[in-house]
Amino acid sequence: MLPRKTLTAGIALAITLITVPAVAVTAKNATATNENPYQQAQTLARMVGDPPQGLVNALTRDLGISAEQVNIRLVNEAASASLEPQLRAQLGAAYAGSWVTGPTSTPVTATTDAAQVPAITQAGVQAKVVTRSYDQLNQIKSALDQNSARAPKTAPVWYVDIVNNNVVVLSSTPAKARAWVKSTGVDTAAVQVVRSDERPTSFYDVRGGDAYHISSGSRCSVGFSVTKAGSQGGFVTAGHCGRTGATTTGSNRVAQGTFRGSSFPGNDYAWVEVNSQWTPTPYVNSYSQGLLPVRGSRVAQVGAQICRAGSTTQRYYCGTVGQLNTSVTYSQGTVYEVTRTNVCAEPGDSGGSFMSADQAQGVTSGGSGNCSSGGTTYFQPVNEILSTYGLTLSVVGGGTTSPTGSQSPTQSPGGTWAANTAYAAGATVTYGGATYRCLQGHTSQVGWEPPNVPALWQRV
Repeated sequence: MLPRKTLTAGIALAITLITVPAVAVTAKNATATNENPYQQAQTLARMVGDPPQGLVNALTRDLGISAEQVNIRLVNEAASASLEPQLRAQLGAAYAGSWVTGPTSTPVTATTDAAQVPAITQAGVQAKVVTRSYDQLNQIKSALDQNSARAPKTAPVWYVDIVNNNVVVLSSTPAKARAWVKSTGVDTAAVQVVRSDERPTSFYDVRGGDAYHISSGSRCSVGFSVTKAGSQGGFVTAGHCGRTGATTTGSNRVAQGTFRGSSFPGNDYAWVEVNSQWTPTPYVNSYSQGLLPVRGSRVAQVGAQICRAGSTTQRYYCGTVGQLNTSVTYSQGTVYEVTRTNVCAEPGDSGGSFMSADQAQGVTSGGSGNCSSGGTTYFQPVNEILSTYGLTLSVVGGGTTSPTGSQSPTQSPGGTWAANTAYAAGATVTYGGATYRCLQGHTSQVGWEPPNVPALWQRV
């Protein structure tokens, strides 16, 4: 397994504003007016409830942290992901990325404008001043993507590294890789070529949650259950597992479904529509850790914990998110905009589920190494798959999430409250036959239904 990255020297400014307390926040003090935006997001995240014990066990084992640190980390990651869109919008062109770091996931946001540091720290987040903006890094990577056909076979991976504020190319022949980078016309000072023997391959013989078999004779794994208007629904998986029109059978060899859409290479995603014998459910089979619920698809940030289910190893393996915007070249071609992790995988895992806490992240694409010596694995983000095929993610509670990862705008049972909706203090909604008044402005989420969070809603 590749070593986890740490913050390096050479960054102009680093300000630590907060130390995350290992204490619970109760409904009584959740409305404190002296909380900064990050602390408010932490408070709301704690109200969702305790994480499944199976997840805690897996994270303590694989990340080497205590159960107490796991609980703090999950709250911090949820809070940081919730606050990131606001910081991105506030910083505009000066935004240079956000990530979390350390055993309890301290939030960091980078900017190219030192004048923006007070705004970041006042939000309760560490600030870093860097040279290149997030948009500039993505433009450099896009230029490499456009020239992927000319990339040497020994340079199969490149990605935006927001922590180190550059673009990284992995290659077993650095001189050839540097020559290719130079030929693309990008700013070579912004690209770091790192020697690596990584040779990613597609995981055809795989199962993430539950196994399924393709008419071609190969085996892959179910990613996440989805629904689609006018359809029986089905699941998302890796595109290299099957072409459009291929049929599938389940792990029990009973006729299951048909690939209705598939894209590989370029992308690595597909969706399978199941027949009436199968019912999509909002759970991931993590084997020894039991069935884990899926409650949304909020994107985990760089440095956040992430876990993978697979049938070959039949364990819930965990690690951290390395880079979000990665291009990886397999023998069949280059796949763009996948996420790079240090979670191991082996043949038998393609298409399977990547989760961060109870949030769906993506489907296993490929990687290198194994779960004995360690490895690197890439996944195709689930929200892009949902958007491409007009699917909605099945989540616990009977709801679904839209392609952007937010809850669908359907009303709650018997009321007007809806998840992922901005409510101002004083707003009123109905839920379960009762009327509630908003006590504190917030954006709602699944699990924050009015009866569940008295710090946010008061029954009237």
